[in-house]
Amino acid sequence: MHAEEPFLVRHADLIFALKTFAASMLALVIALAIDLPRPYWAMATVYITSQPLAGATSSKAFFRVSGTLVGATMTVAMVPNLINAPELLCLAIALWVGLCLYLSLLDGTPRSYVFMLGGYTVALIGFPSVAAPGSIFDVALARVEEISLGIICASLVSTVVFPRSVAPAVGSRVRSWLSDARRLSRDVLLDRGTSETRRAQRLRLAIDIVEIDTLATHLAYDRLADVGTVRGLGEVRLRMLMLLPIITSIEDRLAALGEAALQRQPELRRLIDDLAAWIVDDDRQRQSGEQIRAAIAERQSALDGVAPRERIITISLLLRLRELVDISADCRAVGDAIAAGQDISTVPLAFHPESGAAPVRHRDHGMALWSAAGAAVAILICCALWIATGWPDGASAPMMAAVACCFFAARDEPARSIRAFGLFSLVAIVVVAIYQFALVPGISHVEVLIAALAPTFLTYGLLIARPKTAPIGSALAVNTATLLALQSTYSADFASFANSSVAFFLGIVIAEIVTRVARGVGAEWIAKRLMSSSWQTLADAAERRGRGDRAQFAGLMLHRLGLLVQRIAFISESDRRDADSLVQLRIGLNIIDLRRARYGLAALTVRAIDDMLDDLAAAFRAHADEAMPTELLTCIDAALTAVVKDPNARARDHALLGLVGIRRGLFPDAPAYRSQPEESFAA
Repeated sequence: MHAEEPFLVRHADLIFALKTFAASMLALVIALAIDLPRPYWAMATVYITSQPLAGATSSKAFFRVSGTLVGATMTVAMVPNLINAPELLCLAIALWVGLCLYLSLLDGTPRSYVFMLGGYTVALIGFPSVAAPGSIFDVALARVEEISLGIICASLVSTVVFPRSVAPAVGSRVRSWLSDARRLSRDVLLDRGTSETRRAQRLRLAIDIVEIDTLATHLAYDRLADVGTVRGLGEVRLRMLMLLPIITSIEDRLAALGEAALQRQPELRRLIDDLAAWIVDDDRQRQSGEQIRAAIAERQSALDGVAPRERIITISLLLRLRELVDISADCRAVGDAIAAGQDISTVPLAFHPESGAAPVRHRDHGMALWSAAGAAVAILICCALWIATGWPDGASAPMMAAVACCFFAARDEPARSIRAFGLFSLVAIVVVAIYQFALVPGISHVEVLIAALAPTFLTYGLLIARPKTAPIGSALAVNTATLLALQSTYSADFASFANSSVAFFLGIVIAEIVTRVARGVGAEWIAKRLMSSSWQTLADAAERRGRGDRAQFAGLMLHRLGLLVQRIAFISESDRRDADSLVQLRIGLNIIDLRRARYGLAALTVRAIDDMLDDLAAAFRAHADEAMPTELLTCIDAALTAVVKDPNARARDHALLGLVGIRRGLFPDAPAYRSQPEESFAA
């Protein structure tokens, strides 16, 4: 925290806490005034919805309303029709919650909140309403009204009172990402720093891609964000997806050439030095990159006298350098356009990633299915105890089991998070007991009630405003508001409160136990599944013969990489090296490039490449932690031998680029491929 920062920035946490408390009290007072049956739901909704950034609050509010409507509709459809068969009703609700949780985990974006809330809303409304099924429509309608009121108050206060837009946060992260990427590009081009330093830079950039992606999702709901800013950041993000593998490929090609080759090609060395200076110089980069592009083209046309192997690696390097120039120039141009308020559609862009890169995400169906099954089983166990014991307040158990299982299913170790949630729920129960039986009975005016609630809920707001303590603050605020159950008249009963609290806590305990059995795995297991999924995706890329999916593949693999590097400490050393150097991503991009080049080659050459791709696919599907079989290197060299004899010069060069990239990725330490005397790379 710096004294020169604006007041609103220096005290953003306190301002957020004050705004959230004001919104919650506004929602509570309005709910009491219009006589809603459960006004405390409006108050709790404010704390569920509110986020420090206005766009995040608005997006979560929109998703929460949508999910509540879906859940309320399903409750009205289920409860009256199955009330005479309680076992069947419990099964239907459990399966519905499981299905919604499965879809939520597959989606993986902030939009997944719609599915998750659509699931556990049925449990929140349905289980407490089984004693009076005739009023289920009124209860569901009231629930929607209470939640909508809380959302309206949270959104109104967030966007009107000292609003904090998502756009500056996203823009700042993107600028920082691009600055780090430019420094990494310079270090790679000039061979600065150690390999460990560059490795750490690559991993940090990969993590940033996932974090920026999550933040940017909220931009569409940020009323403070300019439409041009949203569109411009989208263009930058598309190029960010491709920048990291391009930088890594350049590093690999420079290592393959070696210092001796660069000394034999002094023009190439000067070109690399000029590019390194241009890429980190803001003033020079704002100038046209045509001079650099012309130098790249000139160098590419002057390679006829270079040795065959050196020539093809140099061509590959020059193509990647051209892509680096295009991406860097585009990002600078878009950034300047955003700063000047210029229409992004009028900015000429040089690099055009294919459609489909941005929305591609990794989806783990197995993990989602196990989590969904665990939630359904936990709910059914709670329902069985409730029905078997005839417990009047037992509805809270399956209700909280559904909430706990859904809230934390996306974590690496959800059982541990559920346990923490349970412990803080106990704290909330103690706080509620103090309010209900010591403070609230003596309060007769709403102003005094607000003053009594302020210290506790302002503290919760401060916890929510800080990322490290946000889960603690949310658990305390929501559980305290819900269990306090403030209404227009005081009717607290200790026996009823104790019964409900025990059922409330029991549901969380059962959720933890079942989750520990169903998801008894941690970050190591998830990391291994990510690596295995990437090898299977590579096998798919080798087997398919179509076009047009290069950027889509890159988007998927980079998203996986961002998830993997967060768990990098839990994977084997060989897998860690693959992740560090983007081996899988680079191999996949070269496979796709090679598939395209096939279309201009002779039939015999195509057959040799296809045989090699089939062998690659088989090896990838069978890959474990051990090294690739040496027979695969023989297959790649056989394809190289066939390609260098092909008469079509342009298609041959493109195929050789792909083959050399695949060979370098899979066997970086293998002796260089040596062409036979009669073979020629001449264009």
